[in-house]
Amino acid sequence: MAVELTKEEIKDIIPSVLQYFSDEMDMELSDLKVRLLLDFFVSEIGAYGYNQGVNDSQRFMQRQLDDLKGTCHEYPADYWEKRTRKK
Repeated sequence: MAVELTKEEIKDIIPSVLQYFSDEMDMELSDLKVRLLLDFFVSEIGAYGYNQGVNDSQRFMQRQLDDLKGTCHEYPADYWEKRTRKK
């Protein structure tokens, strides 16, 4: 699945990239150059972040499933046992 940024996300990112290049690289870039740079990086390395997110989600879900019985198990016919615990 391709990683895509929304127009709003791009609008939010551009000032940060402009400032980074200005402050850290002593380079002034136009918005167009930043947009082209973003497109390149998203297409080149976006999949790494996406895949890491999928892997992290899979590990999280697997841990939840591994303990499903412990988390969701209900003991049947325990009315009297619960009642005695309340006293």
